[in-house]
Amino acid sequence: MNHVLYGFSAGFRHRRFLAEILRATPQGLATEAIVPEELRESGVTTLALDFDGVLACHGQPEPLPAIREWLNRCCRVFGEERLFILSNKPAQVRIEWFRRHHPAVRFISGVRKKPYPDGLLQVAGMAGSRPGEVMLLDDRLLTGVLAAGIAGTRITYITAPHVDLATSPLHELFFMALRATERAVVGLCRG
Repeated sequence: MNHVLYGFSAGFRHRRFLAEILRATPQGLATEAIVPEELRESGVTTLALDFDGVLACHGQPEPLPAIREWLNRCCRVFGEERLFILSNKPAQVRIEWFRRHHPAVRFISGVRKKPYPDGLLQVAGMAGSRPGEVMLLDDRLLTGVLAAGIAGTRITYITAPHVDLATSPLHELFFMALRATERAVVGLCRG
């Protein structure tokens, strides 16, 4: 609960940053549209990836098939050891999937949840990267995007997160409403 209260107060302090990300990010931006080679050319050395909405639909145990291909590409471009999963829900089944398929990709745990910057700062430290060389992909303004702004890392705001209404309608509708509320609040607080 502390991370929620922190998110509101930090969100207000960083409202201009959040509004700029919201304004600059095209609607419909999906994870698989991100080109790893372009990130690398722009100076990104390390990727931090949220799980729910970014790699899979909410609550799913493993990345979607299309995302698996994208992950393989990221591993070729950056090296597995420079990919990290930064999720507020690091479920054991997800960790096991990565151990089997991408054993050098590490989950960040034991830190305060996003929007606290702790996880991103740990990613930078573990990778030996400066914060400005770390790119987070996240689908939530008041958690991941805000954490990136506080930590001084780069951010790609995923505006077309993966959703599966057929399997988990209430859960997905809740997060769709939460994302829409975040966008509306940030849009109102541009000052």
